[in-house]
Amino acid sequence: MFSADIITLFPELFPGPLGASVLGRGLNDGLWALQATQLRDFATDRHRTVDDTPSGGGAGMVLKPDILAKAIDAVAPDDDPRPRILMSPRGTPLTQARAHELAAGPGAVIVCGRFEGVDQRVIEARKLEEISIGDYVLAGGEVAA
Repeated sequence: MFSADIITLFPELFPGPLGASVLGRGLNDGLWALQATQLRDFATDRHRTVDDTPSGGGAGMVLKPDILAKAIDAVAPDDDPRPRILMSPRGTPLTQARAHELAAGPGAVIVCGRFEGVDQRVIEARKLEEISIGDYVLAGGEVAA
């Protein structure tokens, strides 16, 4: 069974359109599973802060690497065979062929990018595959996921 785990700041957006039509019927019939995980649940301060300035400086904010790493590790331990995907405007464009590969596999762990992006150390350490759905600006990775 295909199992999708989505790490997001907005779990209430899911299943959204994935809960309707053919996809929704498949979800209701147990043909695939969807779990949305609140990234803020892994924050340690009382404000549940998940963003910080980029390491080494730069404009904007990035998702805090320690918080995101904890969330990824909780959702997808090292022995989880599913690919770990980061929805990112700088990623490899999603192709029909890649979509077929993902659909034929055990599922995916999808990290919804936010702010200026994700600390490169997390991308490398957690082996995140950066995927883009096109050359346009979205508020975050949720719609892309």
